[in-house]
Amino acid sequence: MWQEKDNTLYRSFEFGDFSEAFAFMLRVALLAEQQNHHPTWTNTWNSVEIWLSTHDAGNTVTEKDRKLAESIDKLL
Repeated sequence: MWQEKDNTLYRSFEFGDFSEAFAFMLRVALLAEQQNHHPTWTNTWNSVEIWLSTHDAGNTVTEKDRKLAESIDKLL
C-alpha cells in the first residue's frame, strides 16, 4: 500500500529474486516514460522501493504521482 510521507508517495515491493525485481522495474520504467513522470527508486536484490513526487510542483504529491502509483499497482 502506498504511504504519503515527507511530501512523497512511498511504497516498497518484494519479489522472489533479483530477476523478478528488475523485470518489475523495467515495466515501471516503461510506464514512467509513457506518463513522462519518473520515480525516485532503489533496488536491493529482491526489493524495490519507490518514492513519487512532482519536482516542478515543489516536490509535493500531485495527481501525476497518484496516477503513476495507480498504474504501478496494476502491474502486480
